[in-house]
Amino acid sequence: MRPATLRAIAKRNDYALPDELESPERFRDLAHFIERFVLTTGALQRYDDFREIVVEYAAEARAHGAVYLEAIFAPRLMHGIDTDEVFSGYCDGALEARELHGVDVRLTPDIPRVYSLDDALATARYAVKYRDRGVVGIGLGGPEEGHPPEPYADAFALAREGGLASVPHAGEAVGAESVRGALETLGAHRIRHGVRAVEDTGLVGELASRGTVLDVCPLSNLRTGVVPTLAEHPLPQLVAAGVRCSISTDDPAIFDTDLTRDYEAAAALGVSPRAAYEAGLAGALCDDETRERLRRLHASHDWAE
Repeated sequence: MRPATLRAIAKRNDYALPDELESPERFRDLAHFIERFVLTTGALQRYDDFREIVVEYAAEARAHGAVYLEAIFAPRLMHGIDTDEVFSGYCDGALEARELHGVDVRLTPDIPRVYSLDDALATARYAVKYRDRGVVGIGLGGPEEGHPPEPYADAFALAREGGLASVPHAGEAVGAESVRGALETLGAHRIRHGVRAVEDTGLVGELASRGTVLDVCPLSNLRTGVVPTLAEHPLPQLVAAGVRCSISTDDPAIFDTDLTRDYEAAAALGVSPRAAYEAGLAGALCDDETRERLRRLHASHDWAE
């Protein structure tokens, strides 16, 4: 959500926000970002809130050239909001985004790492329930430190049995062991971030041989201090080792970024838009018809390289 939209939603829901919301900041660490994330997402309380932010983001992403998105949302089980209202809002927003902006949006709800196993299982059941309305995978988000992926194995198994892909966050605030846990325990089809896999050369080789796609967010990693400078980002090292890396924005409004700026950051590190598109297509959780359309776009596009 961009600040103007967030403030409008907060006002109609009588939800207080800090005055300095619009000030871009470098976060102390991932935990500091999560504090801000929880504060801002607390404004979202109704069906129309969830629907609106999908449509608005699709319009923004379209302006940056996006044709297909896999969006993440937190189902809000711990906040007393009707879960069907949350899922319906996001799913209907995805449908409206396609009709208004021509952007295909698929959804991958996250299980926050602070959830109990019962809440995680409930999230997985809801995700499977909405599979026919655009939910294609299930993720794991929230504070990585002190919250390893292994306790959520049953929830991910339930989701996979229901036809959903496993797309957890791992290897951002915690090192290679988090990525290995996501692969081995959660059966990850794709990994959000995963950049700290570089701490284990054997794991990097395994990611490359598996063809596992990492959704890399260069400017997010810079803002949260995962890397001290962009020049020190491990993206070139991962790509050189044969790991497929797509480029994403993470939370663009909070991190003061957008698709163009993250693609430019990746290009500065030696990853071309064409290579990023190819990695994204390899990891996409879309149906065969959509995949073929994306392949045709790739073949017909006049790449600058």
